[in-house]
Amino acid sequence: MWRAARSAASCLHRSRRFSTAIPGPCIVHKRGADILHDPWFNKDTGFPLTERDRLGLRGLLPPRIVSFEQQYARFIESYRSLEKNTRGEPESTVSLAKWRILNRLHDRNETLYYRVLMDNIKDFAPIIYTPTVGLVCQNYSGLFRRPRGMYFSAKDKGEMMSMIYNWPAEKVDMIVITDGSRILGLGDLGVQGIGIPIGKLDMYVAAAGINPQKILPVMLDVGTNNQKLLDDPLYLGLRQPRLEGEEYLSIVDEFMEAAFTRWPKAIVQFEDFQMKWAFETLQRYRKRFCMFNDDVQGTAGVALAGLLGTVRAQGRPLSDFLNQKIVVVGAGSAGLGVLTMALQAVSRMSGNNEGVAKNHLFLLDKDGLVTKERKNIDPAAAPFAQDLKDAEGLSEGASLLEVVKKLKPHVLLGLSGVGGVFDEEVLKAMRESDSPRPAIFAMSNPTMNAECTAADAFKYAGENIVFGSGSPFDNVDLGVVGVLAITIS
Repeated sequence: MWRAARSAASCLHRSRRFSTAIPGPCIVHKRGADILHDPWFNKDTGFPLTERDRLGLRGLLPPRIVSFEQQYARFIESYRSLEKNTRGEPESTVSLAKWRILNRLHDRNETLYYRVLMDNIKDFAPIIYTPTVGLVCQNYSGLFRRPRGMYFSAKDKGEMMSMIYNWPAEKVDMIVITDGSRILGLGDLGVQGIGIPIGKLDMYVAAAGINPQKILPVMLDVGTNNQKLLDDPLYLGLRQPRLEGEEYLSIVDEFMEAAFTRWPKAIVQFEDFQMKWAFETLQRYRKRFCMFNDDVQGTAGVALAGLLGTVRAQGRPLSDFLNQKIVVVGAGSAGLGVLTMALQAVSRMSGNNEGVAKNHLFLLDKDGLVTKERKNIDPAAAPFAQDLKDAEGLSEGASLLEVVKKLKPHVLLGLSGVGGVFDEEVLKAMRESDSPRPAIFAMSNPTMNAECTAADAFKYAGENIVFGSGSPFDNVDLGVVGVLAITIS
């Protein structure tokens, strides 16, 4: 049987190459219809007669044998036909139609599904993840057809250690977990947030080569405060307000103990937790388990790479990063994570002089510039509150436009979740940046929540900028050489 790369490993075959020929036997314990209903083993009409006899499939399939390559070509043809037939339809309708056809393939034949993703990652990444995944999560209860991943709820307290053994894979290398409390820039989507771990792990398989049978998407359902979902008769999650405090943490504690008892070498990635729990759980578990928070650490790592790349794009040595004035808009887990990592980088470059580092980092939230004059400041944001004497004449709560005009920052980075907050005036003000090549990073996703589009950034801020985003945008034809634009996800 042809199988995904993870199966080949058990057959003494370590290449990531997909193939119809495997150099060693694969033991299949299922028979008959059970094989056809298992997407890991199902090859649709691709079973040769010898396998049909051995596996009890003769008579359960049409007589014609259709090869893997023919099935692949047939799916791509169907997908292209869908694209053609949906031209002129609303973008959301088209995106969901594309997601459905891929999801049906995923439900039926995982080997073919991952082959399709790997060969067409540029076309399909925006469908299985950003930006379509946000739309999928918003409509997940209505789209649900077949369960994928595991669901642990507040009603399962005391049972998680036994539940974890219900997962059929003997080994799991990567777990992505969410509690649905802050899905992208869309807020609390409750159990419907499971679309994020599913999509993220599919990206890891297709783009990073992680073994697809050793991944586990997990939804931790502790309720939702989204009244619209609670009133929705199709909603699949618990119909209760979110747990808080020690009740909430006891649920997460129990899951972590259960997961690492069964798979002590697994990696757990926390994804799209609201800020207070993102930082709390990171500090609570990072020294006990192999885990990380993607919003706090993953986004920050990629953003720091972009910030350092900006310095190089200016033709300056990396040491000039010390002099970069960076304005971060958004005081959630991602924004504070970026500032924390940038502070660490600048601090090391300056000989652990955090005072010098903080003078170049500016944070804005929904109430404007965060300074030490702010009352009831969030403890997580407090380290980045500016002293007014170092704020170049700015006042507490100064607007984004005012901050950009007075500071003339080298970098404007958005993780606010507020679409269009980098408006025409703000982008034009970036033309006066102290940098010869300023950077504008509109990192919020999905696309509708991006702080600005790529087209607007180059139109209003000028063509000589570095642009980065958390969602894909159409190419911008500037007619100039040397424009640097990157997508950060």
